[in-house]
Amino acid sequence: MDLLLNGRVAAVAASSKGLGMAVARELLHEGAQVAICSRDQARIEAAAAELRKTTGGNVLPVTADLTTLDGCRHFIQTTVMHYGGRLDILVTNAGGPPSGPVESFDDAAWQAALQLNLLSTVRMVAEALPYLKQSDQGRVIAITSISAKQPLNNLVLSNVTRAGVIGYIKSLANELGHTGVTFNAVLPGWTRTARVSELLATLASARGVTPQEVEAGITAAIPAGRMARPDEFAAVVAFLASGRAGYLNGVALQIDGGLSQSLL
Repeated sequence: MDLLLNGRVAAVAASSKGLGMAVARELLHEGAQVAICSRDQARIEAAAAELRKTTGGNVLPVTADLTTLDGCRHFIQTTVMHYGGRLDILVTNAGGPPSGPVESFDDAAWQAALQLNLLSTVRMVAEALPYLKQSDQGRVIAITSISAKQPLNNLVLSNVTRAGVIGYIKSLANELGHTGVTFNAVLPGWTRTARVSELLATLASARGVTPQEVEAGITAAIPAGRMARPDEFAAVVAFLASGRAGYLNGVALQIDGGLSQSLL
């Protein structure tokens, strides 16, 4: 299937590793031109070099701190200027906030989580919208987490802020669907990334067991019987970004192997 992504311009946030990098790689394989970002210049330049080597694609590395308004503006404006005033696809993403029990976080921790996961999405979308509206294939895909629908223990900051992102995306879809831009969220479940490996180690330490035992307990609850691969997640994002998904709008799509079984 031709996803009609060849030559399209995409900005993929927080993409020096993990799910963001997997999405950037998939879009490049489909022929898109992709800007990637991280607050760490050396890391994002290394990621860009790897992506160019493995895909042969056009990659723009941008150093930007997405917890700040200036950082969000810099990422979008640098992308647009580099690619001739054009932006077709925005994939919002950010690293997860710290894990811990509900009562362990003070006001500063909540403020930081909101800046990282919710306000970064709001700011990037606001900056990108004028350009996305000019595209005949404008797409916004927000990477959140299955925890937005099915809260996970010790992840209260993520549970709350990721749910806020879904509320924002659905509001955009409702109010701006007539512009032709689509707004969707993807909710990854347990996916084998470095972030998940760190979380398994943290949970194992708290429970006095091994990470392997924690993982076995998690995968036992997943109908697919395993964690996802990053490329499996990225393939779904690429479809939502594609010309084939023009009537998908306001969706919060679970990519979790069947873990979340709620009817809503």
